[in-house]
Amino acid sequence: MEINKGVNVVIGEGVRFGENVVMGNNVVIYAGTVIGNNVIIQDNAVIGKQPTRAKASILPEVKQLPPAQIGNGVTIGTSAIIYANSQIADEVFVADLATIRERVSVGARTIVGRGVAIENDCVVGKRCKLETNCYITAYSELGDYVFVAPCVVTTNDNYMARGKERFDKFKGVTVEDGGRIGANATILPGKTISLDGTVAAGSIVSRNVEQESLVVGSPAKELRKVPEEQLLRNQ
Repeated sequence: MEINKGVNVVIGEGVRFGENVVMGNNVVIYAGTVIGNNVIIQDNAVIGKQPTRAKASILPEVKQLPPAQIGNGVTIGTSAIIYANSQIADEVFVADLATIRERVSVGARTIVGRGVAIENDCVVGKRCKLETNCYITAYSELGDYVFVAPCVVTTNDNYMARGKERFDKFKGVTVEDGGRIGANATILPGKTISLDGTVAAGSIVSRNVEQESLVVGSPAKELRKVPEEQLLRNQ
């Protein structure tokens, strides 16, 4: 086993490393984390962090989550944070300043761009592209080959933090395989973008997007069908 590490690296008890792991300076890896083969961890990254809970949070308190698991060939960028109980599959690229919260799984060869936030309890499929500063809200599910452009916002709370009835009604968004969302679009809670559905830049999605439909505007409405040459099955 070969580990190449910089200065001020902190490694918790019981961390397991594969072959050929490279770590920069000031990296922190919490106890029990599993790191695969050929992994690059850049300066100031934090892996396996246990979540902390605000006193006013409505989320249940969790004493101790299982360790994070990082697959083979993963790159974790400078100052990225990956929480406990997250599972990062092989050859995922996590860019600088990205955050992946607890109980999140990210599929193989997905790109998590600079400053991206994936909140708790999300599933992200394989070969997705989540671009700079997009926000994936808690309890969301993204299929395979999903594209999310810069500064997209997804939401999960129709009550906007008021009213006790909201507590059991949080619902993230669903983006099925091949779904695409343009820059600065907003997806409202619980909405589904079906297979190969496409949302134009700047749109507000307040209803489900049908399969192979291109929607535009505020609120977003179907403009036309996605061209045949753009469909996932034709790639």
